[in-house]
Amino acid sequence: MALSDRLLRAVLPATPARWPDVEAVLGGRGDPGWCWCQFFLTTGSSYQEDAGANRAALRRQVETAAVPPGLLLYDTGEPVGWLQLGPRQQFPRVTGNAALARAMGQPDAPGEERVWRTTCFVVKVGHRRQGVARDLLRSGIAWTRAHRGTHLEGHPVDVAARGGRAPGALLYHGTLSMFVGEGFTEVARTGPHRPVVRRRL
Repeated sequence: MALSDRLLRAVLPATPARWPDVEAVLGGRGDPGWCWCQFFLTTGSSYQEDAGANRAALRRQVETAAVPPGLLLYDTGEPVGWLQLGPRQQFPRVTGNAALARAMGQPDAPGEERVWRTTCFVVKVGHRRQGVARDLLRSGIAWTRAHRGTHLEGHPVDVAARGGRAPGALLYHGTLSMFVGEGFTEVARTGPHRPVVRRRL
């Protein structure tokens, strides 16, 4: 079932049959090609910049997860974007982040187990600045709601607070303006340029 209504675009869950498409999006140059979306699934020194091990780990996750661990965006049939998201408690680097804990208060309060989190947006070179990440976020809202999540959170970059500039290596978090445009509200900050945003579903 396509989750995005953008003409010629479809957003689909990362199922085992779509593993080659996950590889097509993440397997290029840059951080995605060695991280394979394992950073937030680890803590401290347990994370390794080992492309082979990280790729194998993500493949296992795609093949065994009861709920697919990410969404793929296709543009005219070509896989060009990826969003990792899921229940917040499945991301140890989020739940164990001291700055987030100070900013957010009590993440273990009743009901917080149904809060979902976006962690990583990846858009292939040649398809950036074309609304791919925004379409993924819109679909992530629908995906979270369909799986009984009560809220969706993000930890984007406030580009305006950085003087209108941010290195590309930071933008995998998404931008504050994108989240606000999709109905998210800032609830805290872990630093001058890093708001925590949330949308009630």
